[in-house]
Amino acid sequence: MKITNNSVVTLNYHLNAGLPGAPMEHMESTDPQQPFRFLSGVGGLIAGFENNLMGLQAGDKFDFKLNPSDAYGESDQEAIVPLPIEIFKHDGVIDMEILKLGNMVPMRDNEGNTMNGKIISFNDKTVTIDFNHPLAGHTLHFAGEIVEVREATAEEISHKHVH
Repeated sequence: MKITNNSVVTLNYHLNAGLPGAPMEHMESTDPQQPFRFLSGVGGLIAGFENNLMGLQAGDKFDFKLNPSDAYGESDQEAIVPLPIEIFKHDGVIDMEILKLGNMVPMRDNEGNTMNGKIISFNDKTVTIDFNHPLAGHTLHFAGEIVEVREATAEEISHKHVH
């Protein structure tokens, strides 16, 4: 069976990523004991990833690169935001366990939506947080093999995920 919309796909992959002009770095891998499984065509993955897998079947190998525009987009300068350091105070004291360069911190926007941001700098008045996806601006290189493809059940299609 070939991968189409509403196929349950099981695969293993290696992901390397890099910024333009920089070497690619290994980001993550799956293995046969814990493969990646997803329902295709429901918008749960980056479109460029799914588009490159359409039409493949069990046993097929894949190896492709995605430009930022086909993955997590370019880094958006407007998503890098200075915030008052006071929001990091607990009982009037700044929590230095949270306030570390590179830390990912969960934040809420004005509508109550949770967003993760990376602390990129701070001083005695502000904390600058980057809310871009960690792979924004990166070229992604996926390589792997399709393990299994099957038709999704009606319940999986209605719930938009694999059971």
